[in-house]
Amino acid sequence: MRPETRAVHPRRPEPTGSTPITTPLYQTSTWIFDDPDVLADAFHTPTGPFLYSRMTNPTVRVLETAVADLEGGAAGLATSSGMGAINLVLQASLRGGDHVVAQRRLYGGAAATLRDLGERFGVEVDYLDQATPEALRDALRPGRTKVVYLETISNPTGYVADLPALTAAARAAGAVTVVDNTFATPLLCRPIAHGADIVVHSLTKYLAGHHDVVGGIAVFAETARYESVWHHGVEFGVAADPFSAWLTVRSLQTLALRMERHCANAAVVAARLAAHPAVERVHYPGLAAHPTHEIARRLLTGGYGGTFAFDLAGGRSAGTAVSKRLRLVELAPSLGGTGTTLMHPASTSHRQLDEAQLAAVGIGEGTIRISVGIEHVEDVWSDLEQALA
Repeated sequence: MRPETRAVHPRRPEPTGSTPITTPLYQTSTWIFDDPDVLADAFHTPTGPFLYSRMTNPTVRVLETAVADLEGGAAGLATSSGMGAINLVLQASLRGGDHVVAQRRLYGGAAATLRDLGERFGVEVDYLDQATPEALRDALRPGRTKVVYLETISNPTGYVADLPALTAAARAAGAVTVVDNTFATPLLCRPIAHGADIVVHSLTKYLAGHHDVVGGIAVFAETARYESVWHHGVEFGVAADPFSAWLTVRSLQTLALRMERHCANAAVVAARLAAHPAVERVHYPGLAAHPTHEIARRLLTGGYGGTFAFDLAGGRSAGTAVSKRLRLVELAPSLGGTGTTLMHPASTSHRQLDEAQLAAVGIGEGTIRISVGIEHVEDVWSDLEQALA
């Protein structure tokens, strides 16, 4: 072959006698085949030969298998973002005229998706002001309710869902329970063990954990449901990027160490904020005063998470002043990374909600969300203290 052709077709070594110690990065869009029949068959199943990275990819598969194993699920499906996972699961599970029951305290993006499904496709959504089994049973419509949507630890006010009781009520009515486990991670809670059918995560947060990845994943209790949603995912085009998957696989190795520090630091910061005169209320499930503290004690293992909210006595103006005076804690729209970040939910993560809707989920003008990082906790507190002074 001529040089121009050889440059396009370098020789690819096949490792023999040894195995790479880290997960290889398969940064490829497609695979080549020797047999056209095998190529044709590969389009129809997620478990066949690797074909096209919009459908399957070896690096992404390692991530999917690892997170599914941590969650105790049958299979995982990685996506390009957390909202990609939420939208894929909901749109694959619902048709026009179906009914959804969701807890009132939800991440703003999830609430916006449910509202959009209602406006565009006639999906009816009822919200639970109090996510109790009794309230859920009253809201369920057997035969019509297809999805019950919950968060293990709600964003940002830290309400912990009573998953065993809620999933049992949903299953009795024939509904699929979807649980966002981003704030808890599978180290604090495994919703499938408590009856959930599908668990979603924003990989961007704690699972990747270094402020350098955008990704999502859905984990399924049953293989049949996974395969059904996978077919929708192929058409929706929300596949995870192999490099982001590779970074997340790397990060999972330190997840236990990071979560231990996140939880320990958050517990200290929450207790000190609760005693500070500039703070009206702290929404941290690890505090005895939190409305779901007893559920959290029963459901969560290893800590109460690293992200929570608190209300400043001076409202939005106080929040603006505090944000401008921070030196170590960074003003940023995401969470779950190694560094401590802080933001104002009413104007950012929950901007889709009007004033009444914000009040209904416990978010006020002076509510601040903080994601406590893995720095030395005294450095984090010193910065917060001087900003609050």
